[in-house]
Amino acid sequence: MRLHLSGWSKDPDEDQREGVNLARRALQVAGDDPGVLAWSAYVLAYFGEDIDAAIQLIERALALNPSFAYGWLWNGWLRLWAGQPQLAISHFETSLRLSPHTRTASTLMGIGVGYFFAQRFEDAVAMLLRSLQEQPDWAPTYRMLAACYVHMGRLDDATNIVERLRAITPLIVPNAMHWRKPEHRELFLSGLRLAAGERA
Repeated sequence: MRLHLSGWSKDPDEDQREGVNLARRALQVAGDDPGVLAWSAYVLAYFGEDIDAAIQLIERALALNPSFAYGWLWNGWLRLWAGQPQLAISHFETSLRLSPHTRTASTLMGIGVGYFFAQRFEDAVAMLLRSLQEQPDWAPTYRMLAACYVHMGRLDDATNIVERLRAITPLIVPNAMHWRKPEHRELFLSGLRLAAGERA
């Protein structure tokens, strides 16, 4: 999944098939293991499987362990993909409260993405830049930041971010199908395409 998300995959379709297969196999033996339930839900949701079923899996994981910081983190991402940015931000904040050092870059990015989809662009930029301080080589953060700058009218900043992105991955504009809400997907892709110099 991380190869696919970053644009580092040599065969994205095969990596998607393998990711879904491994997640399903993990669920067959997961039992009541919150980590396996939550991680599998995250992978399946990213690769386009039923988002409501994935949310149910991760909610089950959190019912088993309400203090599971990673579970709240991954639930935040699923809620973003499902088009629920306010709920997502709340889940990310819960994750940070439970474990202030657990994957901080991903949590900060998630809050930034929530702000982006809520069209609170200034707040989004602040969180995305904080996330990049923690993880300066994560391509998805650069993509979201570039789109954000475009929607703020800061085209030069957006172009500079895309140049930094090109040093990390050849995949600048992904298909972004994990964003289930069409208007969210279009908000992200329209900004990123313009930042990358695409006019169509």
